[in-house]
Amino acid sequence: MSHTIQRRPRLRAAAVSAVLAAGALLPLSTAAPADAAPYCGITWGSGDKTAAPMSTDTVRNVRAGRQPCFDRLVVDLSGYDRSVGYSVRYVGAVTGTSGVPVPLAGATDLQINLWAPAYDSTGRATYRPADPMHAVNVSGFETFRQVAYVDSFEGETTLGLGVRGRLPMRAFVIQDPAGQRLVIDVAHRW
Repeated sequence: MSHTIQRRPRLRAAAVSAVLAAGALLPLSTAAPADAAPYCGITWGSGDKTAAPMSTDTVRNVRAGRQPCFDRLVVDLSGYDRSVGYSVRYVGAVTGTSGVPVPLAGATDLQINLWAPAYDSTGRATYRPADPMHAVNVSGFETFRQVAYVDSFEGETTLGLGVRGRLPMRAFVIQDPAGQRLVIDVAHRW
């Protein structure tokens, strides 16, 4: 009997050691692979997006829409001069030509500058929202918090887009016979 009693503690100790060793390895075996697919296949990043050309087309409308993986802002331009120039970038605070910061809802701001005026050759406004600080209704959007029309001066139009965080975004121009559109997409998450 004494022989059996001595083996059981050793067997228990060995079993406990094996379970602890397996448990220590468990987190390593369940970790996500380093090359996991990005959210919705989005690989845009959050760096500045720019294109240089100046356009004689004018801003005529700003609208927004919700997509399964991102929120989209669209700036409609009249005419079909050439691809409009733009700068879309994350900033600490959006400013217009006055240099005064424009407060926006959300955790961070995107400043959108278009090298296209929001007025025609006679100085008449081609885009004038009823409430410039809330140029587009984005209530219920996952990423967008506020869209503001800041100003348009000397051929450059500035918009502010308040978003819930610094997320991947992209900007591009779509051209068709009706004119062209600047499209800004901001992902719902990384």
